Amino acid sequence: MRITTVLFRRNRLPNGHLFRGKDRLVKKVETKHLNRIKQDFAVEEQNMFYLRFPYLSEVESSGHAKALGKREQRKEKILEQNHRYFKEDVTLYERLKHLRVSEGWE
Repeated sequence: MRITTVLFRRNRLPNGHLFRGKDRLVKKVETKHLNRIKQDFAVEEQNMFYLRFPYLSEVESSGHAKALGKREQRKEKILEQNHRYFKEDVTLYERLKHLRVSEGWE
């Protein structure tokens, strides 16, 4: 009996992908969906308000960054990362120094 209900249910579904194409299954719009969209728009409007009227002007923002030394900290961090990625420079003389053990002084 259960297999027949599954097979009969299959005929009511659209052909192909459920939610794409010509024969798609369209979900009904509910009030929770509309409320969610209204809430998203309200958050977006609040973000745009903060972007239109920033707390600090551009001059104040650059001044406080200089006072905190953020540019120098960023440079030091980048240099530290580069030292971590690359090994120190080694000359050929330093590489072959171990071969000079048996050289005499004349």
